Amino acid sequence: MSVRGAYRAARRFVEDYPNEKNGLLLWGNAGVGKTHLAVSIIKALIREKGVECVFYDYAELLKQIQDSYNPAVQTTELGLLRPVFATEVLVLDDLGSVRPTEWRWDTIRLILNTRYNDDRTTIITTNFADKPAATVWDPDAPRRSESAEMAQAAARKETLGDRITDRMLSRLHEMCHFRKMDGHDYRQGGKKAKIMDAL
Repeated sequence: MSVRGAYRAARRFVEDYPNEKNGLLLWGNAGVGKTHLAVSIIKALIREKGVECVFYDYAELLKQIQDSYNPAVQTTELGLLRPVFATEVLVLDDLGSVRPTEWRWDTIRLILNTRYNDDRTTIITTNFADKPAATVWDPDAPRRSESAEMAQAAARKETLGDRITDRMLSRLHEMCHFRKMDGHDYRQGGKKAKIMDAL
């Protein structure tokens, strides 16, 4: 789907909300405007429909949750997760951007399952293809060096199934309409996806 096609899908999403509660999952290469479009959607929902929306970067959210386990930190895990669970529309940006671990899988499973069970709308962006896992990941296997991890990733592109498990990928297909975004990397050319500013 072109950037214009993604824009039209986003505009329909805003117009149909809340009659259509399924979210959106925007996937494609880096720099095509996925985050920009997701932010434009929630700005339009807030402005036009008074909807409560929250934006979280996936890696940063996981880091904040991990930091909450430190007794010196005043924030609790529940305190961090409460708005993630409760907000009417959540944007979870750059899903799968950090290397999977059992703890990360458990955390994203808790977030997505809670929102699914509570019939909350979730908008997700990711650079990973909408495909099942192509490798079997063993959390008990010895950790390899970062260069070995990069070499494996270079040999075969990881999928969203690799990053969040096939089970959670299947759950996302129940929760969201998937839209692939094709286009040029706007960051490399110094251009911005201005078409989405009008959303």
